[in-house]
Formats: sequence, C-alpha cells, structure tokens
Amino acid sequence: QVQLVESGGGLVQAGGSLRLSCAASGRTFSSRAMGWFRQAPGKERDIVAAISWIGGVTYFQDSVKGRFTISRDNAKNTLYLQMNSLKPDDTAVYYCAASKPTSATALKRSADEYDYWGQGTQVTVSS
Repeated sequence: QVQLVESGGGLVQAGGSLRLSCAASGRTFSSRAMGWFRQAPGKERDIVAAISWIGGVTYFQDSVKGRFTISRDNAKNTLYLQMNSLKPDDTAVYYCAASKPTSATALKRSADEYDYWGQGTQVTVSS
C-alpha cells in the first residue's frame, strides 16, 4: 500500500502561484510513475501532469504547459506541482496519484493507470 497526502492548496487571485506537495508513505515511492489530476465541479477527473520515476520524463496537459511544473524528490518521497500564472479555469480539487512499480521512463496519462490516490486539495483561483 502507498498512502498519499496532498497539501498546499488554497485561495489565490488570478495570476498568482501555488505549490502543491504530495507526501508518500508506505511502499517504495521511487519506482512509481506519479501524476497530478484535477476535478472541477460537474466535470471528469483529468490529468494535469505526469512524471516518470527517474524524474526526467514529464507530460503536461496543453492548458497548463508553460505555467505548471511537475517534479519529485525521491529521497523525500514527495511529489510537487508548481503552478504559476493561475487562471480561474484552474479551480478544482487536485489529486496526486501513484502507479504500480514501473520502468524508469514510463509515463502514465490516464486515471486507470494509477493504483493509489490522495484525498485531494482544493485550489480556488479568483478573478
């Protein structure tokens, strides 16, 4: 089992920044691909960004490219999402997710490729 706990959400004005963290505990963190998803009211849960377990391969949803950065610190068992130039459309509950142990450069882009989920953290961007 892997336990994931997100933090860092909150209320921010448009144009502002937030940094989300996801602390992992339990079984091995470093061999798992990780991702950030978000879900706005009445909408499906969509991927925001993903990262391979070696950290060098990343994926971003088109709407966040150039604004968000995903990173991980395997020594600290922590995943990050740096969000800059936030827009009201970024308002959602953000979830981190972990895959089964996988190859070093594998990316997981769909929710059904992830086995462990955090409880979510609310991000609200005001206009």
